[in-house]
Amino acid sequence: MHRWLRRRLDRWRLKDPRWASMFEEHPSGEVVSVDCETTGFDTRKDDVISIAAIRIAANRIVTSSAFEAVVRPEAAMRADAIRVHQLRAVDVEAGRPMAEVLPEFLDFVGGRPLVGYWIDYDVTMLDRSVRAAYGFGLPNRRIEVSSLYYDLKYRGAPPGTQIDLTFAAISRDLGLRQLPLHDAFNDALTAAEMYVLLDAMAAAGHTIPREVTHDASSGIAH
Repeated sequence: MHRWLRRRLDRWRLKDPRWASMFEEHPSGEVVSVDCETTGFDTRKDDVISIAAIRIAANRIVTSSAFEAVVRPEAAMRADAIRVHQLRAVDVEAGRPMAEVLPEFLDFVGGRPLVGYWIDYDVTMLDRSVRAAYGFGLPNRRIEVSSLYYDLKYRGAPPGTQIDLTFAAISRDLGLRQLPLHDAFNDALTAAEMYVLLDAMAAAGHTIPREVTHDASSGIAH
Protein backbone atom coordinates (compact mmCIF):
# COMPACT_ATOMS: atom_id res chain seq x y z
CA MET A 1 0.00 0.00 0.00
CA HIS A 2 1.30 3.47 -0.88
CA ARG A 3 2.59 5.40 2.13
CA TRP A 4 0.25 8.36 1.60
CA LEU A 5 -2.78 6.07 1.48
CA ARG A 6 -1.69 4.18 4.59
CA ARG A 7 -1.22 7.54 6.33
CA ARG A 8 -4.74 8.69 5.43
CA LEU A 9 -6.26 5.43 6.61
CA ASP A 10 -4.30 5.58 9.86
CA ARG A 11 -5.50 9.14 10.47
CA TRP A 12 -9.09 8.16 9.79
CA ARG A 13 -8.90 5.16 12.13
CA LEU A 14 -7.05 7.00 14.91
CA LYS A 15 -8.72 6.37 18.26
CA ASP A 16 -6.55 8.31 20.70
CA PRO A 17 -6.68 12.09 20.11
CA ARG A 18 -3.37 12.42 21.94
CA TRP A 19 -1.61 11.42 18.72
CA ALA A 20 -3.61 13.53 16.26
CA SER A 21 -0.79 16.09 16.03
CA MET A 22 1.50 13.37 14.65
CA PHE A 23 -0.40 13.66 11.38
CA GLU A 24 0.19 17.41 11.02
CA GLU A 25 3.66 18.68 10.19
CA HIS A 26 4.98 20.68 13.14
CA PRO A 27 4.52 24.45 12.61
CA SER A 28 7.99 25.23 13.99
CA GLY A 29 9.71 23.99 10.84
CA GLU A 30 11.93 21.80 13.01
CA VAL A 31 13.08 18.35 11.94
CA VAL A 32 14.37 15.47 14.07
CA SER A 33 17.39 13.30 13.34
CA VAL A 34 16.71 9.72 14.43
CA ASP A 35 18.81 6.59 14.74
CA CYS A 36 18.18 3.17 16.27
CA GLU A 37 20.28 0.14 17.11
CA THR A 38 18.60 -3.25 16.94
CA THR A 39 18.93 -6.90 17.98
CA GLY A 40 19.39 -7.86 14.33
CA PHE A 41 18.51 -6.76 10.82
CA ASP A 42 15.21 -8.57 10.23
CA THR A 43 12.54 -5.86 10.32
CA ARG A 44 9.83 -8.47 10.96
CA LYS A 45 11.41 -10.22 13.94
CA ASP A 46 14.14 -8.13 15.53
CA ASP A 47 13.69 -5.40 18.14
CA VAL A 48 14.98 -1.90 18.79
CA ILE A 49 17.48 -1.74 21.66
CA SER A 50 18.45 1.94 21.62
CA ILE A 51 16.93 5.12 20.21
CA ALA A 52 18.38 8.60 19.81
CA ALA A 53 16.55 11.63 18.47
CA ILE A 54 17.95 15.16 18.09
CA ARG A 55 15.92 18.20 17.07
CA ILE A 56 17.19 20.59 14.41
CA ALA A 57 15.73 24.09 14.69
CA ALA A 58 16.57 26.72 12.06
CA ASN A 59 19.55 24.59 11.02
CA ARG A 60 20.80 24.54 14.62
CA ILE A 61 21.36 21.11 16.17
CA VAL A 62 19.82 21.09 19.65
CA THR A 63 21.83 18.44 21.51
CA SER A 64 20.99 19.92 24.91
CA SER A 65 17.51 18.40 24.81
CA ALA A 66 18.16 15.23 22.82
CA PHE A 67 16.09 12.10 23.39
CA GLU A 68 17.98 8.91 24.29
CA ALA A 69 16.69 5.57 25.54
CA VAL A 70 17.95 2.03 25.97
CA VAL A 71 15.19 -0.50 25.36
CA ARG A 72 14.97 -3.98 26.83
CA PRO A 73 14.17 -6.21 23.84
CA GLU A 74 12.02 -9.30 23.64
CA ALA A 75 13.94 -10.72 20.69
CA ALA A 76 17.31 -12.38 21.27
CA MET A 77 20.46 -10.46 20.38
CA ARG A 78 21.97 -11.71 17.12
CA ALA A 79 25.70 -12.16 16.72
CA ASP A 80 25.87 -10.22 13.43
CA ALA A 81 24.26 -7.17 15.06
CA ILE A 82 26.46 -7.40 18.16
CA ARG A 83 29.53 -7.26 15.90
CA VAL A 84 28.21 -4.00 14.45
CA HIS A 85 27.10 -2.04 17.52
CA GLN A 86 29.00 -3.94 20.26
CA LEU A 87 25.92 -4.04 22.51
CA ARG A 88 25.38 -7.37 24.27
CA ALA A 89 22.33 -8.72 26.06
CA VAL A 90 23.89 -7.73 29.39
CA ASP A 91 24.19 -4.13 28.15
CA VAL A 92 20.45 -3.77 27.50
CA GLU A 93 18.92 -5.96 30.19
CA ALA A 94 18.51 -2.89 32.42
CA GLY A 95 16.79 -0.98 29.61
CA ARG A 96 13.17 0.10 29.81
CA PRO A 97 10.34 -1.72 28.03
CA MET A 98 9.33 -0.31 24.66
CA ALA A 99 5.83 0.33 26.01
CA GLU A 100 7.36 2.89 28.38
CA VAL A 101 9.81 4.44 25.92
CA LEU A 102 7.50 4.73 22.93
CA PRO A 103 5.09 7.46 24.13
CA GLU A 104 8.04 9.58 25.25
CA PHE A 105 9.62 9.22 21.82
CA LEU A 106 6.38 10.12 20.04
CA ASP A 107 5.88 13.17 22.26
CA PHE A 108 9.45 14.26 21.47
CA VAL A 109 9.18 14.01 17.68
CA GLY A 110 5.54 15.05 17.28
CA GLY A 111 4.73 15.82 13.66
CA ARG A 112 8.28 16.87 12.76
CA PRO A 113 9.91 15.31 9.69
CA LEU A 114 12.41 12.55 10.50
CA VAL A 115 15.97 12.84 9.20
CA GLY A 116 18.47 10.03 9.02
CA TYR A 117 20.86 7.83 7.14
CA TRP A 118 18.93 4.77 5.98
CA ILE A 119 15.95 6.37 7.71
CA ASP A 120 13.45 3.94 6.17
CA TYR A 121 15.05 1.10 8.13
CA ASP A 122 14.82 2.96 11.45
CA VAL A 123 11.21 3.98 10.82
CA THR A 124 10.26 0.44 9.79
CA MET A 125 11.74 -0.95 13.00
CA LEU A 126 9.89 1.63 15.11
CA ASP A 127 6.67 1.29 13.13
CA ARG A 128 6.10 -2.26 14.29
CA SER A 129 5.95 -1.15 17.91
CA VAL A 130 3.96 2.02 17.19
CA ARG A 131 1.35 0.14 15.17
CA ALA A 132 1.04 -2.63 17.76
CA ALA A 133 0.57 -0.11 20.57
CA TYR A 134 -1.53 2.60 18.92
CA GLY A 135 -2.86 1.25 15.64
CA PHE A 136 -0.93 3.57 13.30
CA GLY A 137 2.50 3.78 11.74
CA LEU A 138 4.78 6.78 12.04
CA PRO A 139 3.19 9.29 9.64
CA ASN A 140 6.11 11.72 9.67
CA ARG A 141 7.71 12.85 6.43
CA ARG A 142 11.13 11.24 5.98
CA ILE A 143 14.31 12.94 4.81
CA GLU A 144 17.12 10.63 3.70
CA VAL A 145 20.50 12.36 3.94
CA SER A 146 22.09 10.08 1.34
CA SER A 147 19.44 11.26 -1.15
CA LEU A 148 20.28 14.90 -0.41
CA TYR A 149 23.95 14.07 -0.92
CA TYR A 150 23.23 12.22 -4.18
CA ASP A 151 21.36 15.23 -5.56
CA LEU A 152 24.28 17.56 -4.83
CA LYS A 153 27.06 15.28 -6.07
CA TYR A 154 25.77 12.74 -8.57
CA ARG A 155 22.62 14.07 -10.19
CA GLY A 156 23.31 14.41 -13.90
CA ALA A 157 26.53 12.40 -13.67
CA PRO A 158 27.51 10.57 -16.88
CA PRO A 159 26.94 6.81 -17.22
CA GLY A 160 29.66 4.76 -15.57
CA THR A 161 30.24 7.23 -12.74
CA GLN A 162 31.13 5.37 -9.55
CA ILE A 163 28.61 6.34 -6.89
CA ASP A 164 29.52 6.09 -3.22
CA LEU A 165 26.69 6.84 -0.78
CA THR A 166 28.29 5.27 2.28
CA PHE A 167 28.15 7.02 5.64
CA ALA A 168 31.94 7.36 5.57
CA ALA A 169 31.99 8.91 2.08
CA ILE A 170 29.36 11.51 2.96
CA SER A 171 31.14 12.39 6.21
CA ARG A 172 34.46 12.71 4.39
CA ASP A 173 33.08 14.95 1.63
CA LEU A 174 31.43 17.22 4.18
CA GLY A 175 34.53 17.38 6.39
CA LEU A 176 32.79 15.91 9.43
CA ARG A 177 34.70 14.46 12.34
CA GLN A 178 34.58 10.70 12.63
CA LEU A 179 32.62 9.73 15.73
CA PRO A 180 32.49 6.06 16.74
CA LEU A 181 29.92 4.46 14.43
CA HIS A 182 26.86 2.37 15.28
CA ASP A 183 26.10 4.26 18.47
CA ALA A 184 22.56 5.64 18.21
CA PHE A 185 23.40 9.11 19.54
CA ASN A 186 26.60 9.48 17.50
CA ASP A 187 24.89 8.35 14.31
CA ALA A 188 21.90 10.64 14.90
CA LEU A 189 24.27 13.56 15.58
CA THR A 190 26.33 12.92 12.45
CA ALA A 191 23.18 12.56 10.34
CA ALA A 192 21.97 15.88 11.79
CA GLU A 193 25.27 17.54 10.83
CA MET A 194 24.99 16.07 7.33
CA TYR A 195 21.46 17.41 6.99
CA VAL A 196 22.36 20.93 8.13
CA LEU A 197 25.30 21.17 5.73
CA LEU A 198 23.51 19.59 2.76
CA ASP A 199 20.39 21.69 3.28
CA ALA A 200 22.45 24.87 3.42
CA MET A 201 24.39 23.90 0.29
CA ALA A 202 21.18 23.15 -1.61
CA ALA A 203 19.63 26.45 -0.52
CA ALA A 204 22.72 28.30 -1.75
CA GLY A 205 22.73 26.45 -5.07
CA HIS A 206 26.05 24.75 -4.37
CA THR A 207 27.08 21.26 -5.48
CA ILE A 208 29.68 18.75 -4.31
CA PRO A 209 32.49 18.21 -6.86
CA ARG A 210 32.84 14.70 -8.25
CA GLU A 211 36.24 13.04 -8.47
CA VAL A 212 37.46 12.84 -12.06
CA THR A 213 38.35 9.26 -12.99
CA HIS A 214 39.69 8.04 -16.34
CA ASP A 215 38.16 5.08 -18.15
CA ALA A 216 41.15 3.52 -19.90
CA SER A 217 39.00 1.42 -22.23
CA SER A 218 37.12 4.38 -23.63
CA GLY A 219 39.48 7.26 -23.02
CA ILE A 220 36.63 9.13 -21.38
CA ALA A 221 36.99 11.05 -18.13
CA HIS A 222 34.05 10.80 -15.70
